[in-house]
Amino acid sequence: MNRLREFYASLTLKPQGATMVVAGFLPIFAIIAMFPVVASLIGHFHDVPNAAILVPAMVTAPGYAIALLAPFAGLAVDRFGRRRLLLACTLAYGVVGSAPFFLEDLTPIIVSRVLLGVCEAGILTIVNTLIADYWDDAGRRNWLMAQGVIGPALQGAVLIGVSAVAAIRWNAGFLVYLVALPIFVAMYFTTFEPKKPGVAEPTTASVRAPTSASDGPFPLAAALGVAALTFVTGLIYYVFIVNGSLAWAEIGVRDPMAVSRATFWPSMFVMAGAALFRVVSRYSSATQIAVFMLLFAVGLGGIGLARDVLQLQLALIVQQTAAGMAVPTLIAWAQSQFGFAHRGRGMGLWTSAFFLGQAVSPIVVGMIAGRTGTMQGAFFVAGVVALTLAIGAVAASLRRPHPRPVSHTR
Repeated sequence: MNRLREFYASLTLKPQGATMVVAGFLPIFAIIAMFPVVASLIGHFHDVPNAAILVPAMVTAPGYAIALLAPFAGLAVDRFGRRRLLLACTLAYGVVGSAPFFLEDLTPIIVSRVLLGVCEAGILTIVNTLIADYWDDAGRRNWLMAQGVIGPALQGAVLIGVSAVAAIRWNAGFLVYLVALPIFVAMYFTTFEPKKPGVAEPTTASVRAPTSASDGPFPLAAALGVAALTFVTGLIYYVFIVNGSLAWAEIGVRDPMAVSRATFWPSMFVMAGAALFRVVSRYSSATQIAVFMLLFAVGLGGIGLARDVLQLQLALIVQQTAAGMAVPTLIAWAQSQFGFAHRGRGMGLWTSAFFLGQAVSPIVVGMIAGRTGTMQGAFFVAGVVALTLAIGAVAASLRRPHPRPVSHTR
């Protein structure tokens, strides 16, 4: 109970954290906000050749831009600083995100979506960098958990809001990107440029503990390890998001509304996964990775073996819990691998690897489904891959049995 009170106190006392949590939702917001209006956009551009292909490509274009450009955003962050770039990216996000409301042709709208991805690459990289800069280990874990809980809670409101404004005009849904403007104002008044370790901080700054990584040469081996595991996790993370409806169809649930109803309550366990991260985060990173990979193994494998709605729902609860734990665990681990001077590049690589996994996941899963003959077979194979990674993480944890001391919340 005392720890819970300390956590809520940290949310009240640190406006920087509240701003980072909301800003970190912007890159996810950019994609999910468009899903309710894809059909109406295709209908509006029905005279455009290949509109059925170009409109979904327009929706997902920011993700590809993030995967390509996040490492370069990290380079810019380490060279030019955090705050000014974050402010510039957030302001530009609001401008280019809402630009399609004033456009009529599909080509410039696609261009604006690519530019939106450029902004998102900067926002996500800098937000994760600043969380590591502003707080010690315990503070980072609190705010990463807050991101994991608040993000899914906001998604429902976003989908309802977009659907409501889209009913007014075919491109009115793009106006929701103007939410970046009040976030920009909050950033302007609450964020500050962090100082390098050893330099005096402003008295209003949050306490930052020394990082575990050196600020010597860039830790290339650690960066490659972070990128590799994050890429594979991103691939596994999106297996259900992209292909879940096909798994439901294979057990006889094909009506979209029935799929939505059956998925609704299990999807709430993403927030439980974020809370589980905070509990398990007192242990080593290898232990944390082993836990969420084991949950992915049970969840994805269970979906692959399910034969009725209840079985699939129970497996989905486990899979969604894993999804809620995976992202904050990987971010916290990546943050610990890079010192202040290299943190922007490190988090840029993390961001790129995760979104590259998102892009590749449908291709890889489709190929596996072709080999196994069913989408559920592909889910089972994904579960086996996750189990293999969990065993590897357990082995790594046993080789280095040094439990991390529990820090008090700042």
